[in-house]
Parts: sequence; C-alpha cells; structure tokens
Amino acid sequence: MTLLLQVSDPHFGTEHPGAVEALVSLAHEKQPGLVVLSGDITQRARRGQFEAARRFLARLPASALLVIPGNHDIPLYNLPGRIWQPYAGFSRAFGTDLEPVHDEANLLVIGVNTTRPRRHKDGEVSAGQVARVAARLKLAGPAQLRVVVVHQPVAAIEPSDVANLMHGRAEAIPAWADAGCDIVMGGHIHLPYALPLRTAYPQLAREVWTVQAGTAVSTRVRGDVPNSVNFIDGEGAGPARACRLERWDYAAAQRRFVQHSSQVLPLSAATPRSTRTY
Repeated sequence: MTLLLQVSDPHFGTEHPGAVEALVSLAHEKQPGLVVLSGDITQRARRGQFEAARRFLARLPASALLVIPGNHDIPLYNLPGRIWQPYAGFSRAFGTDLEPVHDEANLLVIGVNTTRPRRHKDGEVSAGQVARVAARLKLAGPAQLRVVVVHQPVAAIEPSDVANLMHGRAEAIPAWADAGCDIVMGGHIHLPYALPLRTAYPQLAREVWTVQAGTAVSTRVRGDVPNSVNFIDGEGAGPARACRLERWDYAAAQRRFVQHSSQVLPLSAATPRSTRTY
C-alpha cells in the first residue's frame, strides 16, 4: 500500500524553521506516496502564509497530495473576506476542491471540509456530507484501506477536548462505519493519539479508528507534546486486515524527527461490494 504521511496544523506564520527542515528531511528518507494535510495550514489565512505552506509542500517527495482547510484557514479579522470569500486564500494555493479524494488500488482517502465561516473554531459535518462520504465509501474495493479526513476530532481522550469535537459526529460515524470506513483522521487540538471508536460509539457494528495528529511544525505546541506527524502503511486486503501507524516527534536537540511509537491497528473485515445491502 502507498505510505501515507499525515501532516496537520502546521500553522504557517508560526512555523519553527528547524522543524520544517527536519520534516522535509524525514519525508525524503521515508518517501511517502501520499501526503495528507488535515487543516490549519496557516495561522491567519494570509496570502504569504499560504504561499509559505505551498512552497513547503512542493519540497516533499510525495507524488500525491490531499489538502483540506481548517478553521485557521478562513480569515478571522478580515470580516468581508470571511463572509464573501472565505476560501480565497486556500483556493489560490491549493485549488478550489475543498473535499478532494485520493483513489488507488489499495487506498481510498476522502477529504471532508468541516469548517464553517459562521463558526469561530468549531467543526461541523452536514447530513449531505455524511451521505456523500458514505456513498463514496460503498464504492471502495475490498483491497482498499478506507480513510476519511476531517479537521476537528470525532472522539476525545481529554475531558477538555470534548468541546472541540466535530458537530454532526453522532450521525457521521455510524454511517461511515456501516459504509466501510477504517480510519477517521483529524487534527485541530495538537494532541496525537489513536483510539478505537467503539470506545466512544459502542453501537458500531465494525471497528473504526480515529487517528489524531499533533502540530507538525508550529511553535504552538500543546504543553510538553512536541511537533509530530503520522505515517500509515499496510494492506487492506486479506482475512486479517491491519495497518501500521507510526508517530514521529521532532527532537529539537537533535534537529530531526525521531520515531515515538509504532502500533498495528486491527481492521474489520472488508465487505465485498457485491454482497453489501444498504
């Protein structure tokens, strides 16, 4: 399967130059086939910040890129821009598709725009988005690892993060699980973790994992949690489906990213498209 690199919340405009250079070096060492940027690309949605992010991503060796906006990628102080052209800066740098899809033999990644200009930082998924993502998941082949990318988290491990959870998650997670989702990937809270979603959604008929990333290169780290990124690798096919998740942290003293942890995420069996009923 294509090696996936998750980069989240770089907040260009507050980037740490050493972390930026170290992440470029790590990407060249690991050679991911796909880079997923799960929102908060910039600190204040300014043109120069988007350009810095675009230049950074151009230095990475991945042959494919999937980018979704975060709440920081909508103007905050420029109220006319927030109301009338909230995604103008994002679109100049990364194109007008706010919900891109990456589809290949062993991997399906679906981006979902959970930002809302009317909200300050909260994320939301609509009934239409829930249905659209579920319909796309149902088309996945049995060999594909199926990943949905949102910005805000769908499950928390710290009580203080419950207020940051995505609105509409109670409807989205069961629908996406039934449609065959394996992983819901996010950022926003600068806290990396992996959690089986049956912990928060015991009604799920099959296991789905949430994979959260920390801030990749920003100085806006959370407490003593350093800058970090995730790698995901594995095969979607076979009776014992699984993927490997690696977390890599920036070690400032060494000026490089080092592996923090590696774990296998067991995945539920894929349901062949010919036998699915919905």
